[in-house]
Amino acid sequence: MTDPSPTRFVKMHGAGNDYVYIDCFRERPPADPAALAPAIADRHRGVGGDGLILVLPSTVAAARMRMFNADGSEGEMCGNGIRCVAHLVVARGHAPPGGVAIETGRGVLTVDVQPTGPGRSRVRVDMGEPLLDAVRIPVTGAGSGRVVDAPSAALGSEEAWWSAARLDPRMTCVSMGNPHVVFYCGDVAAVPLETVGPRIERHPSFPKRVNVHFVQVRTPERVAMRTWERGSGITQACGTGASAVCVAGVMTGRTARRIVAEVPGGELELEWAESGRVFMTGPAEEVFEGTWCGG
Repeated sequence: MTDPSPTRFVKMHGAGNDYVYIDCFRERPPADPAALAPAIADRHRGVGGDGLILVLPSTVAAARMRMFNADGSEGEMCGNGIRCVAHLVVARGHAPPGGVAIETGRGVLTVDVQPTGPGRSRVRVDMGEPLLDAVRIPVTGAGSGRVVDAPSAALGSEEAWWSAARLDPRMTCVSMGNPHVVFYCGDVAAVPLETVGPRIERHPSFPKRVNVHFVQVRTPERVAMRTWERGSGITQACGTGASAVCVAGVMTGRTARRIVAEVPGGELELEWAESGRVFMTGPAEEVFEGTWCGG
């Protein structure tokens, strides 16, 4: 059951990864956000989006972020979402521009917000250090070390599309506070993501399910990627996923520490610094405001 009382919301996106945001500094938090998320994110009967994000007061940061996927499951972190949260916090006067601390399911992350126009900001996020041990990602059947160019039972046996996509069937796994699996191929457009994505997401190899990425390396500094997000399906962009792809590229020797990731919704800039921390830079844009009347 969704909350029946009218609630103001803001529709925003980061490189096309769109969510419905509720500013809980001004609005009463929904009683059951896990139930509200599928209703409000429905692209035919709701506002439409990849999920729901609540922007809440925090005792340890400028704001606290809770994100719910389109299926109602709660995620630990969303890279494009945190950029939009930070933009909203600054644009609505809850914090000044510049460095803004945001509390997430992954801990407190530092975000640099630079407004670029009405309803828009360019935002750089310190995504923290990746988790690389299989048991922490988590991935089963892969021992306790790193999972780099490893055999993957989740992909299944060779299928017809493998040659069209020029697929390397080995997987590399990374956690950015949420789990990711990366596969490399020669043509991301040839991957039947709508059928392959959900199968890999729920494979027993990934006890907490997994975000699935197929990556085409254009140069050592530029990649194209497509994503099936855990709980949301095919999305225009995935910030934590692009961060994981940056890390995977370095670990496998395919790409440099600084890359541009081409995603269907635009471009994201990534860096896996020598310090071990990953930094992501990209846009945050408001689309419209409205009132959700429940039901």
